[in-house]
Amino acid sequence: MIALPLLGAAVLLLGGRRTDRWGHLLGVAMSLAAFVVAVAAFVEILGLPEAQRRQGVALYQFIPGIADMGLLIDPLSISFALLITGVGSLIHIYSIGYMSHDQDRRRFFAYLNLFVAAMLLLVLADNYVALFIGWEGVGLASYLLIGFWQFKPSAAAAAKKAFIVNRVGDFGLLIAIFTIFTTFGTVAFGELSGQTVDGALQSGGVSQGTITAIGLLLLLGACGKSAQLPLQSWLLDAMEGPTPVSALIHAATMVTAGVYLVVRSGAFFEAAPTAQLVVTIVGVATLLAGAIIGCAKDDIKKGLAGSTMSQIGYMMLGAGLGPVGYAFAIAHLIGHGFFKANMFLGAGSVMHAMNDEVDMRKYGGLFSVMKVTAATFIVGYLAIIGFPLLSGYFTKDGIIETAMHHNQILGWLAVLGAGITGFYMSRMVFMTFFGKKRWADDAHPHESPSVMTVPLILLSIGSIVLGAFMILDNRLMRFLAPAVGRPEEWPVFHFVSVPGLTTLALVAVGVVLAWFRYGAAEVPRVAPRGSFVTTFARRDLYGDALNEALFMRPGQWLARIAVFFDNRGIDGLVNGLAAGIGGTSGRLRRIQTGYVRSYALSILFGAAVVVGALLYVGNM
Repeated sequence: MIALPLLGAAVLLLGGRRTDRWGHLLGVAMSLAAFVVAVAAFVEILGLPEAQRRQGVALYQFIPGIADMGLLIDPLSISFALLITGVGSLIHIYSIGYMSHDQDRRRFFAYLNLFVAAMLLLVLADNYVALFIGWEGVGLASYLLIGFWQFKPSAAAAAKKAFIVNRVGDFGLLIAIFTIFTTFGTVAFGELSGQTVDGALQSGGVSQGTITAIGLLLLLGACGKSAQLPLQSWLLDAMEGPTPVSALIHAATMVTAGVYLVVRSGAFFEAAPTAQLVVTIVGVATLLAGAIIGCAKDDIKKGLAGSTMSQIGYMMLGAGLGPVGYAFAIAHLIGHGFFKANMFLGAGSVMHAMNDEVDMRKYGGLFSVMKVTAATFIVGYLAIIGFPLLSGYFTKDGIIETAMHHNQILGWLAVLGAGITGFYMSRMVFMTFFGKKRWADDAHPHESPSVMTVPLILLSIGSIVLGAFMILDNRLMRFLAPAVGRPEEWPVFHFVSVPGLTTLALVAVGVVLAWFRYGAAEVPRVAPRGSFVTTFARRDLYGDALNEALFMRPGQWLARIAVFFDNRGIDGLVNGLAAGIGGTSGRLRRIQTGYVRSYALSILFGAAVVVGALLYVGNM
């Protein structure tokens, strides 16, 4: 699974322009081949008894005494592998059409293959050190892909911003790994089970504070990669990359790596209730923040980015609720991978037809000319708002009901977030596909070619059926149990419940409000100024301003003080010493005149001084 896309990336990068004509086909073939291997591994796991569904694959000795390079095939890792290679392959195929006119298409597919290989290493690694290598690999690949059109200053800046913000989270993950090894003497997942952590706590070998610190540091790493508060500021800027990048990295795979990390590290969070509570609080705060941001964005991709941030907040909320929450979080993650990739690619199809225009205020009425794109996008929209019997209905409601059982406040805030989701996603659909035409004079929208629409159709099918398949009869929960633990009691999905009915009611209210504001009413081509709340959302809740005030400006002053100290202190001392020696030597060399009579006079004067000194000492 890992070697095939890695080989594709190596061939395309090292082959250079000689592979331009067929490079995109090789990239697609390597991703599809990895998907075939993942399916074969999944089938093999299904054929094993539940107790044997954790298979280790030793590769080689990596760091003697600390970590070996090995892979772990279990229900959790294979679920991610299927998502990465399956949805990733559809995005590869879509990219053939989307990037058809780009001169660097071969390099784009090389980076896509590199990303898939790194993401697979991240989820298949059997220890934290190997995971961290994949973790940094996807960081590199996302940097290359976000800044792919590096001739655009905005794209180059967005790539750097994503890379730097993620370094903050990566630092937390590194410290967590160091602490885990120092405390337990291992970084292997198989040796860090719940029994191991609980046993160390009960025996006094480790303190509760240490476990809590490990959990919080792991969460910091997860927040960076999954764009959760307070490290969310990079995600919306990252929309500067090509749209398939947004679908692959910012919907289906990389941004879900933080959720994977929290679930894989469940033993630490279950032993540290404080850290577990912080996970849920971060999730709820982020799902609300992302939803509010999505309400005010006119850029279709940035609106979807706010939605991604919000939906991952739901996943993070589920990941903080124990084994039952793990299953619902992973289910929502897989379903979200399909319907959000579907919508990102649908947005790319619209942009492809509208001369790369991203402002939804310049769309309108596109349903009549882009029926396949519109229909598949609407399927994803219905799934994400939790329309009954579609994927989001089962997965998101499962998270909300589980949260209600743990903490009523968190649960009702999640319900509120679902209502806001209904508003901003309906706003997006109405502004794009319905209402009056607001196109530019040179726009001639048309349906995308089949190489782009077929992946949309397949993703929309997954958006319809996956949720029910995973949640009903607890299929996914039973499948994941050997990897994430078995709940004390198997939950029952309630089609009729107070939280569920309230959620549907709020979603319906959000849809109706959006219809009256953006469907029935005329949408102005220029965004009105709006209230303070609107400005607050348009500026991403002032996240950049906060980072600038707390970190960037103090950092600038610190740098200036350091430069002043270096110039006037360090360099001043060195330069002053050099100048003193130079000045002294310049004056002393005047003694060297080259005249013998001057030297004789100097010797006479020196001898007189010596004789005088001796006579003075002798008379004392």
